Amino acid sequence: MAGSLVTFFIFIGLTVFSLSKSQDQSNSENITAEVARGKHIWEKNNCMGCHTIMGEGAYYAPELTNVIERRGEVYVKTVLMSKTPWAPRGRKMVAYAMSEQDANDVIAFFKWIGDINLNGFEKVDRTVSPLAKDKMKN
Repeated sequence: MAGSLVTFFIFIGLTVFSLSKSQDQSNSENITAEVARGKHIWEKNNCMGCHTIMGEGAYYAPELTNVIERRGEVYVKTVLMSKTPWAPRGRKMVAYAMSEQDANDVIAFFKWIGDINLNGFEKVDRTVSPLAKDKMKN
């Protein structure tokens, strides 16, 4: 009985600690209207059907958690606004031909994602899908 009580109080203590404001790594205070619109565009176009972000999504196309840091705004904006399909390394991306405003909103979303503290996840090389890495080795 004593062991159960000790474990229960440890669990409660860790729960309170985890939910405290000092442990918040969500970056939620920096959500703007542009970020919200960018996330809506991300979801509406089913970008997670090919890409991953923060480890969630498909593995066909590159991980995009820190795409702005890796590629820069101009590159990302060019891809999003392209009127012709983008086909790097043989993987074809749909030509969304986004307006400049929509592209800027998606970039704001990517910047917001890039500012979230992911405890080192963002430092791992995730620029190429795991399936494509095997083909690159051969």
